[in-house]
Amino acid sequence: MNLEIHRLLDEAFAGIDSTPDVQDLKEEMRGNLVARVADLEASGVAPGTAAQRAISELGDVHTIVEDTSREVPASPWRRNQVRPRPGYVVRTVVVSLLGVAALAALVLLVWQSYPVGRIAVATLVTALAGGVIVGDALRQETTTNYPTSRRRAAGYGVAAALVLAGLGSGAGYLSRHDVPWLVAAGGLTLAGIIIFAYLAATQTNRHKPWVLRQEQPADGFSQDPASAARFGMYTVSIWLVAIAGFAVLTITAGWAWSWLALVAAGALWMAVLARMLFPHADRQRRGE
Repeated sequence: MNLEIHRLLDEAFAGIDSTPDVQDLKEEMRGNLVARVADLEASGVAPGTAAQRAISELGDVHTIVEDTSREVPASPWRRNQVRPRPGYVVRTVVVSLLGVAALAALVLLVWQSYPVGRIAVATLVTALAGGVIVGDALRQETTTNYPTSRRRAAGYGVAAALVLAGLGSGAGYLSRHDVPWLVAAGGLTLAGIIIFAYLAATQTNRHKPWVLRQEQPADGFSQDPASAARFGMYTVSIWLVAIAGFAVLTITAGWAWSWLALVAAGALWMAVLARMLFPHADRQRRGE
């Protein structure tokens, strides 16, 4: 056990009157700090350094106690609220504007049947903007969750970029009616879905301790990680068949019918999701 974090917390509370509310706040902080230190140590940070970093991230304890004492009542949400970082907000706004501009350009280029190169560039910029926004958002700490690791956040960003690039390629096919566009749309979209499924199936809990104390997991994925893994495999299978069906119907029956394969896959995917998220709902209704 890392005893350093307990010593640092006691030093931070030195000089503060020990009231029942202050003790409750201190123990809540202790739980958060212990969880944060464990998370840092798991990522390779030395125990002493992890304790120092966790206590520094906490901020000025005297200010927190004073702010908490003025709150009536002091809700856990407000007590643990995390403000967005200004740099993140600026990055998100700038990249979002760039992505919207690229998307508008893509729609115009497809509508006017512009050269392939311009459509490809607009698709690439739109996909990269979406991927950056997703990855950057997951790297931010929130009131309820710790930030995602860089590698996993990058994985989500790549998956989002691939799916967006696949959708853009599909738009290019509608404009040019060239088979390579259709192949690119199916391949990129499928790759993105596979990465999303893998990340979802291997995702560990990011909730902070104060959130976990208030939550009672009610879905199948929280209670049974194996269900999450199976759902990831089902997702890949469903969308692989859907994309293959989309391609076959596009070639044989035309665009007017091919999109029905995606609609059917979406409906089946949602049914599987509902069934696996709440596997005990029928039993509870029957009183089993």
